[in-house]
Amino acid sequence: MPISSRQFVSSTFALVILGIAALFAIIGSSVWLSSRAQDLSDAVLKARDSKSIAVDLRSALQAAESSQRGFLYTDNEVYLSPYDQAKQKAEAAVALLPDALTDYPDLSPAIERLTEVARAKMSGMDETIALKKARDGEKALSLIRTNRGKLQMDQINVFVTGITLAADDRLAELVNEQTENAVWLRLVSLVNGGIMLILAGGAIYIVIKYTRELKATQRELSRSNDNLENRVTERTSELAVATDQMRAAKDRAEVLLSEVNHRVANSLTLVSSLITLQARSLTDDLAKSALEETKARVHAIAMVHKRLYEAGDGQEVALDEYLMGILDQFKMTAASSNPISLKYEFEPMKLKTDASVNLGVIVSEWVMNAVKYAYPDQSGEIRVVLARQGNGFGILTVEDDGVGRREGSPAQGTGLGTRIVNAMASSMGATIEYLTRSPGTSASLSFPTVPS
Repeated sequence: MPISSRQFVSSTFALVILGIAALFAIIGSSVWLSSRAQDLSDAVLKARDSKSIAVDLRSALQAAESSQRGFLYTDNEVYLSPYDQAKQKAEAAVALLPDALTDYPDLSPAIERLTEVARAKMSGMDETIALKKARDGEKALSLIRTNRGKLQMDQINVFVTGITLAADDRLAELVNEQTENAVWLRLVSLVNGGIMLILAGGAIYIVIKYTRELKATQRELSRSNDNLENRVTERTSELAVATDQMRAAKDRAEVLLSEVNHRVANSLTLVSSLITLQARSLTDDLAKSALEETKARVHAIAMVHKRLYEAGDGQEVALDEYLMGILDQFKMTAASSNPISLKYEFEPMKLKTDASVNLGVIVSEWVMNAVKYAYPDQSGEIRVVLARQGNGFGILTVEDDGVGRREGSPAQGTGLGTRIVNAMASSMGATIEYLTRSPGTSASLSFPTVPS
């Protein structure tokens, strides 16, 4: 039966209305389900974060306690840096706990108690460290023997376990809700797909109508693609020229960097010479000694820039060659005035520029210290060894067979060298260990060879 114009218009209008209604239904259901999925996802992340914060709090307190015990038993301040870091992490976790656990109103008393115990635990550790710094180690150890810290950690473990279990239950509940939401999303997708298939029949007419326009558009697009390819070819040529210019600029920069290192090395050598002249004009032995130590430190820094200039690499220094240059210079300057023998054995390795400077200054300080104090009445030998430890670490050892470090005796000299060594080691992330030998003293520095 032929369709009249009026029937065609009515059918087309009805199809448009139905399509609009179906479109709104599809959009509305999809938006709601997507929003629900996002809310569930956010809730899952929050539950996971709450568990993570609680676990991080416990881990940070355990790390802080370990560092605290290390300091109390060894009196080595190298433990205080990881203690402060762990304490900061613990304080941050305590601050985040209330907001992270807002979905667990039943845990509010536990959270308050956990916060109170954690702060009391940190306060107790601070108190023992303060006592140890005040040279009242016995009182600090007596506080530890009360087992108050252990009881506090036991309580913290109980609270953290409770929070973890609550978070796990919450996660299981949210996963079930996500599964149900996914089922509804699939169902809505199937229904909407059926509706769209029905409406697709009505869209066929429009597709046919626009076929010619599509072909015309394709021809226009083909012409645009040709133009685009030409533009890409032109830009590629321009990029090649720019790359050559950048390479030339890089070469110039490397030459300038090499020249800068050369000039810095020369300037520091000049400073070292001026210090030598100044030392010769003094009559005060203490002043002369201080200037000689300063000269050695300046020379250690100058040698780095000299190595960078000679190697043409502004990033890394050949550590074995660098230290050999420092000690060779030291032997030449000290041979005439001191009968002490200096021997060294270096394993080849490379290190970043800043770390190399720190290591050179430390070697200079330890060797000067051994020369001054190890053999007060006779000649002797000082040995310097550089080797790899593995796991990305190296070890530097300076040892002698002299009088050794007497337990409880005051530090010799001004103590400036020790402060310099500690500061340099800290900036490298290295650890220092002094061992009393029979006879003599051994000083070791364990340092990372790969930057963290």
